[in-house]
Amino acid sequence: MDVSGLELVVAALAAGASAGLTDTASSAVRDAYAGLRAAVRRRLAARTEDDARILDASDVESEAWQAQLSDVLSASGADRDEEILAAARTLLQELETAGQRPRLNVVDAREAQGTQIGDHNTQTNTFR
Repeated sequence: MDVSGLELVVAALAAGASAGLTDTASSAVRDAYAGLRAAVRRRLAARTEDDARILDASDVESEAWQAQLSDVLSASGADRDEEILAAARTLLQELETAGQRPRLNVVDAREAQGTQIGDHNTQTNTFR
């Protein structure tokens, strides 16, 4: 699967936040998540403290948070930082080892017609 650095980091942060808050998360998952957050926080804080505050959000499952996080990560260059990318890969690997499949959706819809991407969509097609 070919994913961008941005998709990788956003997916790892969202999955790590969800898994890291549970009592069943292994210490390896918690440590990997803490390492990723620390690396991202350093990168974002170099720009502004406001950017770094996005990591403190409570609703990490929301699409709005993930979109805002994507913008901040991209603007800071965090999605191209090898330390951050390695930390994201490590976290996703630890999650998978722990039996948790992180949600990493990649859709290539360049040639698609009449397609919706996302959850909970409704589509009505009228053909004439």
